[in-house]
Amino acid sequence: MNKRQITRDDILSLEDYEMVRDERRKAVTAMKRDRRISVGPDATFYFENYMTMCHQIHEMLRIEKGGAAQIDDELAAYGPLVPDGSELVATMMLEIDDPVRRARVLNELGGIENTISLTVGGERVVAVPESDVERTTEAGKTSSIHFLRFPFTPPQIEAFRKDGTRVVLGIAHPRYDHMAALPEPVRAALAADFD
Repeated sequence: MNKRQITRDDILSLEDYEMVRDERRKAVTAMKRDRRISVGPDATFYFENYMTMCHQIHEMLRIEKGGAAQIDDELAAYGPLVPDGSELVATMMLEIDDPVRRARVLNELGGIENTISLTVGGERVVAVPESDVERTTEAGKTSSIHFLRFPFTPPQIEAFRKDGTRVVLGIAHPRYDHMAALPEPVRAALAADFD
């Protein structure tokens, strides 16, 4: 069974983390290969789990060096992104290196977070954007980072788990209409997120 919650007990001291960091980074990097998928030229989805979020918290603590006082903030920020066993959780990043093009594209993609879905065996699972922060401004500019939940019904989970099931991740924004089928290793890795 997958761990569903990160607690203070899961957080190593900075000194202890430094001792295992290289090994953990290699393990997380290897695991993430089968947890990412690109949709169109600019959007990449990184599907999160306990391990990716625990690693993220440790890295933030390492970078910011806020000590014990910082732990609760990081747990509050990243803990909710661990899937609960009936959902998939993804970070969508709009990755555009050129700053001029990035500004133009982000200004055109307001509301993109409301146009994302997974299709599993012909059924749509609509993404629910995290509501912690508004990701599209009143002027219509979107953020380059979005956190999304895909809530599944038990029959959808059962379909997703079947070897070879076609799963398609799509964005249906009027200015960014793309989709990509999950390769079988990605589908299989994500299927492990369900109870």
